[in-house]
Amino acid sequence: MTAKDSSIKFAYWVPNVSGGLVISNIEQRTSWDIGYNKRLAQIAEESGFDYALSQIRFTAGYGAEYQHESVSFSHALLEATTKLKVIAAILPGPWHPAVVAKQIATINHLTQGRVAVNIVSGWFRGEFAAIGEPWLDHDERYRRSEEFIRALRGIWTEDNFNLRGDFYRFTNYSLKPKPIDPQPEIFQGGSSRAARDMASRVSDWYFTNGNSVEGIKAQVDDIRAKAKANNHQVKIGVNAFAIARDTEAEAQAVLKEIIDNANPEAVHAFAHEVANAGKASPEREGNWAKSTFEDLVQYNDGFKTNLIGTPRQIAERIVALKEVGVDLVLLGFLHFQEEVAYFGKHVIPLVRELEAKAGLRVQAAE
Repeated sequence: MTAKDSSIKFAYWVPNVSGGLVISNIEQRTSWDIGYNKRLAQIAEESGFDYALSQIRFTAGYGAEYQHESVSFSHALLEATTKLKVIAAILPGPWHPAVVAKQIATINHLTQGRVAVNIVSGWFRGEFAAIGEPWLDHDERYRRSEEFIRALRGIWTEDNFNLRGDFYRFTNYSLKPKPIDPQPEIFQGGSSRAARDMASRVSDWYFTNGNSVEGIKAQVDDIRAKAKANNHQVKIGVNAFAIARDTEAEAQAVLKEIIDNANPEAVHAFAHEVANAGKASPEREGNWAKSTFEDLVQYNDGFKTNLIGTPRQIAERIVALKEVGVDLVLLGFLHFQEEVAYFGKHVIPLVRELEAKAGLRVQAAE
């Protein structure tokens, strides 16, 4: 019997796409090249981060002129580290589940089980048009993603796998070798009803855009209730853009500078594309559905989570997220290498201290 640490986990966005994590002309000492990213992964591992999430993009847009492919890039980061888990973003449509299942199974063996996947249902309609892929309505994209996940799990766990779905068909398909246990974790994004319903049925992890503690709690409660009814368990990850400085005034000044130097044309272009996300759902709720211009300067509403201030202020806000059921915080930074190191040195130890005082860091027997 082993002990499982229930403390909140930390992940960072891999900058494998150019332009950084804010749509602003402010200086960002961050690079999309492999050398920078390998060193960043090592710094993150040394600093107490548990996961890294690579981005998937097929075409340029709003400053993201260059894009490295997520699966191969993730493999390179895994080879540069020893403990860090790397989550490769996958977009159903361009990818077929059989291809992904085989890629990830092989990388799973090559890296002692440290690779995971994030199934992205899609919001960039122009990207699909550019590569000739059909564009589905909002809820249909989530139906396809759910079927994609069911196919992955079946391929990874069954011989002679069969599926007669609306999007994918398999007949007596056997993948060998299958991934080593435990199986690769499956993450997903979204905040809409369709995203939450999908998470409550099939996903290991649910990523949501940045929000207030109250807004996050409402999603957590909804997903956990639905998952319980489905006899399923799902963990929750929240996006945040961290600006940790020695004083709150310094941190707020950086936030103001980012927004003051925003690229209006690029932000409005981004707003046009993400209208295909939450605003396109039947209930008009979900990712970016209520985002302001200032919110959209950071791709995933990361400012809303308010991890902006001193290390202690940020640590207290992270523990408040943990108290409402958040299991992981996915972080973006302005200057990745130096700020990941700063976060690991000054914020994570305070989080662990506050978790222990609040009785939130439980060693649960497995």
